[in-house]
Amino acid sequence: MRWPATVPEAVKAQDRLRGRLDLTDACPHPATVTGLDVAYDPAGPRLAAAAVTLALDDLRVIEERVVTGEVTFPYEPGLFAFRELPPLQDAITALEHPPEVFACDGHGLAHPRRFGLACHLGVLMETPAFGVGKTRLVGTHDEPGPEPGDTAPLLDGGEEVGAVLRTRRGVKPVYVSAGHLISLDHACRLTLALASRYRLPETTRAADHLCRAALAGS
Repeated sequence: MRWPATVPEAVKAQDRLRGRLDLTDACPHPATVTGLDVAYDPAGPRLAAAAVTLALDDLRVIEERVVTGEVTFPYEPGLFAFRELPPLQDAITALEHPPEVFACDGHGLAHPRRFGLACHLGVLMETPAFGVGKTRLVGTHDEPGPEPGDTAPLLDGGEEVGAVLRTRRGVKPVYVSAGHLISLDHACRLTLALASRYRLPETTRAADHLCRAALAGS
């Protein structure tokens, strides 16, 4: 496919693809989750994109792929998918086993136009996807309770667009939102299962480590 090269083209493509969004839960019992992340070289246009598939029962790495390249779309809030999806798709298609569900380092519905990276990826790949963000992109919320699994709704314009989830006691919560073919409750359950040792899901941590190592070694 030809990726949009300008901001107006990207916004138009985002609006068109949003019509294909489906939040029906289509991954009732996944055995694996594939984590995604992109790292950028602060000294230049290079980037590395990683896809890492973990077993959900014990978080062991099943498969991993990383690709390197250069940034091809400008930095524009709300349009990160157009910077990150082309290299991420290259890493995903290099996997031998088709992913069951994607855990994105970013957002799904919790996005100004309700179509973040997890939504965009899920629609294009026709695969369940959800986002786990380190920081809030939109909305307001109360503080969730102190225990792992405690949540508070993330609200934007009166709409619940995600959940603020406490994964570990004594650490900041994360921002979970459904992307495609998954419910918010299911996305929160998977996030909690993947974050049994640290604040962030092991999928995010593994993908982050892989793409940073690729940049350092290239």
